[in-house]
Amino acid sequence: MLDALMTTGTTLLAAGSPADHVYNHVFLKADDGTWLWSGNQGNLVISGFLIILIGLWVASQVKTGPQSLGVDRYVTKNKFCHMIEVICVYLREEVARPLLHDRTNKLMPYLWTLFFFVLVNNLLGLVPLLDIVHLISPTLKAEHASPIGGTATQNIWVTATLAIIAGILFNVEAIRRLGIGGYFKHMTAGSPIFVAPLVFALELAGQILIKPVALALRLFANMTAGHILLATLFSFVGAVWGKEALIIAGPVTLISVAGAIAIMFLELFVAFLQAFIFMFLTTVFISLMDHHDEHGHDHEHAHGKDHEHAHA
Repeated sequence: MLDALMTTGTTLLAAGSPADHVYNHVFLKADDGTWLWSGNQGNLVISGFLIILIGLWVASQVKTGPQSLGVDRYVTKNKFCHMIEVICVYLREEVARPLLHDRTNKLMPYLWTLFFFVLVNNLLGLVPLLDIVHLISPTLKAEHASPIGGTATQNIWVTATLAIIAGILFNVEAIRRLGIGGYFKHMTAGSPIFVAPLVFALELAGQILIKPVALALRLFANMTAGHILLATLFSFVGAVWGKEALIIAGPVTLISVAGAIAIMFLELFVAFLQAFIFMFLTTVFISLMDHHDEHGHDHEHAHGKDHEHAHA
């Protein structure tokens, strides 16, 4: 982490603006100016390979072994793989199943993929790939270009794509669960006929616009804010070092570096938190379009049976 901070800090000291560090850097352009490749695209490809390769390795370590091992065939040997297994089981049993019930196992492959895709890209954004490229190639730095680097999940196009896919999913799942008629009935919430069109319009706007936009903006804003704050702290060092007396530059540098280390740990926490929130909210949005009355009836029916057994 300290190496990452030093590499990032060295580049940021020479940056004209703290925001320069968080911009997506183009690498290849078509003749008409269309972007063909950028740093964020490079990170997306890297994250894809990491998820596939690490996922296959973790699956090979988690799967049940041969019968000759006895009870040990059910034990995950690798500690890292065991950690991933614990995270997956927690997300399925404690987060998704209470909301999705019988649909949990069917939807978990998507929800797990969503969580780990956002998480890996959040963490990859903390690795100073962009800064390393610019230190190696001053030409690319001067052109504000790089084939890799940056945080893909602080790119609004990436977060919007993830949100659109999630929006399509929770609307398609709602129609599959409720049917076309039930979907429209659910959207009016049993309102009187004279206000039903207005309620339906508001609910439809929430389903196809407001919820996806909230997902996209939440992830984009949180990932961008931390990186700009980190860049701003390092810019203080560049503003005073060599321009002010040591009695001023020294304390400013120490405070800025200490603050940057604290922010880096906070960014690690936020990387996990935002991946969880994106997956959790998607799960909640899916669960909201369900047979709530039936679940309530089932709950009351089960409660009634328990009550009868207690008296018996």
